Amino acid sequence: MSGVTEAIRGRLVVSCQAYPGEPMLDPRTMSQVAQSAVIGGAAAIRAKGLEDLRAIRTAVDVPIIGLVKVGKDGVYITPTLADCVAVAETGCEVVALDGTRRPRPDGLSLAETVAGLKERFPEVLVMADCGSAGDAVAAQEAGADLIGTTLVGYSGERPKTDGPDWAAIDEMLAVADRPLIVEGRLHTPADAAEAMRRGAWSVVVGTAITHPATITRWFAEALPGS
Repeated sequence: MSGVTEAIRGRLVVSCQAYPGEPMLDPRTMSQVAQSAVIGGAAAIRAKGLEDLRAIRTAVDVPIIGLVKVGKDGVYITPTLADCVAVAETGCEVVALDGTRRPRPDGLSLAETVAGLKERFPEVLVMADCGSAGDAVAAQEAGADLIGTTLVGYSGERPKTDGPDWAAIDEMLAVADRPLIVEGRLHTPADAAEAMRRGAWSVVVGTAITHPATITRWFAEALPGS
């Protein structure tokens, strides 16, 4: 088991991501958000975008799970081998990529992508963002080091639930022979604790911690004047 994997075992990973058109979409801002998350107890940071990753790398000394997003549909999380290499070059300990069984834009298989990355960066871990138990099994066979539930409800295999899709999570836990990281619609500390109770290795929380627009909307819509 790698040092990074042990460092996040039973602990919280915080996703620090802003979206196009938002005021917080700035590398300095994201690095400050990441620093704040580490002060609060984050064992690692998950972040997107090469500039953000470089800025965060200089700001924190915890492991970083890095990715890029190319487009918004289909396979868009670190979709190609070239994208994986670019993310690894920023100094991330873990590269997160689409771990579904869908065709990849560069025509490579997931196994070829993982092998190509590890040939260049043997020390870097691969986190496969999966949408189902079937994806998890395929990602393990392809050589992924970590399995994420990130794409449950987003890959077309399952409907998107309001909160965590516990049924899918349980199915993935049942087949996982690698550390399974629960990510996606964990809105409360109780959700995070429940994921750990069910057997998760770690949890990733983003929106509920680092996305002020969404958090504000939750409160605003709960009030009668909204």
